[in-house]
Amino acid sequence: MRRAEFVREVDRWSKPDGPFDAALLTAYDDAESFPGAACAVLDRWGLPAYYVPAQYGGRLARFDEMHALLRKVASEDVTVAVAHGKTFLGAASVWVSGDDGAAAQLARHVMAGEAVAWGLTEPDRGSDLLAGELTATRDASGWCLSGRKWPVNNATRGRFVCVLARTDPGGGARGFSVFLVDKQAASSGSVRHLPKMPTHGIRGADISGVEFRDTHVPADALIGTVGGGLELVLKALQLTRMACAALSLGAGDHALRLARRFLSERRLHGRPFSDLPHARGVAGRAVARLLLAEAVSYAAARAAHEVPEELSVVSAITKALVPTLIQGQLRLVGELLGARGFLTGVEGYGGFAKIERDHQVVSIFDGSTWVNRSALASSLPILRPGRRPATAAGRPVHEWLRQDADLTPVDPLRLGVMARGNTVLNSLDDSVARLAADPRGGADHLATRLLDAFGEVGGDIARLRPVAGPVPTATMRLAERYEWCFAGAAALALWGANPKHHDRHVWREALWLRGCLALVLEGLGAPAPEATGVFDELGRLLLSDEGTHVSLFGTSSEVSA
Repeated sequence: MRRAEFVREVDRWSKPDGPFDAALLTAYDDAESFPGAACAVLDRWGLPAYYVPAQYGGRLARFDEMHALLRKVASEDVTVAVAHGKTFLGAASVWVSGDDGAAAQLARHVMAGEAVAWGLTEPDRGSDLLAGELTATRDASGWCLSGRKWPVNNATRGRFVCVLARTDPGGGARGFSVFLVDKQAASSGSVRHLPKMPTHGIRGADISGVEFRDTHVPADALIGTVGGGLELVLKALQLTRMACAALSLGAGDHALRLARRFLSERRLHGRPFSDLPHARGVAGRAVARLLLAEAVSYAAARAAHEVPEELSVVSAITKALVPTLIQGQLRLVGELLGARGFLTGVEGYGGFAKIERDHQVVSIFDGSTWVNRSALASSLPILRPGRRPATAAGRPVHEWLRQDADLTPVDPLRLGVMARGNTVLNSLDDSVARLAADPRGGADHLATRLLDAFGEVGGDIARLRPVAGPVPTATMRLAERYEWCFAGAAALALWGANPKHHDRHVWREALWLRGCLALVLEGLGAPAPEATGVFDELGRLLLSDEGTHVSLFGTSSEVSA
């Protein structure tokens, strides 16, 4: 199994003097230098093939598998994962365009190790894509590009850049198109690289820019249709936002390793620090946040195969919630580590500050938390519970969330820009009923409380009224509550889909499920009295032999999320 092989290889590369040696990567970070050696071994192993859909000759047949590989890289170093994984983000617009010729050609370059950047943002434009001023105008044999894209990951190192350009001077939703630019094919002097941008985290990544100076590109550089660029980007973002969740999960894995080691080594007044209930409880909360983030990411990756029509909502929830969960987890681990979380020269712990710095950028990639939550908030009236049946007429959720399920091949043509259902959340009633038939550990009581809370959220959505202008703060808060409900529904559906795991590892007595539901209820403002005990149990599990790698499906070599 190649996933298990990859885990073993990354572990081997992480030993002293290897390309993933923590000391080496820290030195790159201090010097703000690109981690070229680590990216090179990933190329040689063949990771770029997992960024290319199988229909174009790559190995990307399941998003959960690609996410698991990228998560493993991020668990060693987020900067390397960002630097290497950006190629998938850059190429995604081509994969979802339905342009088989362009996709097949780009696939060959990606699998040969050529990096692809994604030129969306421009100076002083923030996340407002409709404000972009880089233009593409027709010329005798193609198009002429003029303008800047900045800041862009891999803008300098990437041979290719997917560019969103204004093709109608008036702009608007149909005024932009996507072009795949091969910088090597551009005439001399027509492409200029903008300097690397100093960053707080991911200091070694190539966060720079590119300027096009009347750069000619051939007619076949156009991806999709003229004026279809914004729609194409919005669909690609649905896939890339879920890939970003893998970066967060990897950072969370690394942080838990440090927390486990610290709790195992640290002594206070002659007693193990882990004897303190507060320390165990904080550690348990950190575990629960990682597992809930994993459940959401797992459901989203499977939804890309089974209900792609709903991915505009599912990906927005995932991108808003998962980095937030892990950022909170990092704060908890930092609380445990104390000074060791800030001192860079402490053997074994000095890397924590780097993890925390690197991860902060994940919440900004491909739309910030605010941007994604705002998109969700705008969709809430359409998603009102009971308004319409679930989008999918296919298999029920508990079938395609089974770990060993055969998934429907991804069909990019089924992606849309406005989901009209949420199959995972609509399965909540069924999941609660299934749990009632097997009420392990008292999780059924927590699930019932979640169902009641979701009813309140649905009532508040039903009372929403259209408002012109920016989304009101109250609606944004309602969107956040909706995210928590989705997370709880994903966890419950995942539990019900995998009964063969119920007596294994973190699944026993529904431990992980109880921890996740306790977090969800807190997020909904209805904390469960039993939460303290659940988090203590999870803290004890982290310190046990089974705590060496905490994940829903066992060790990192077995994980299928």
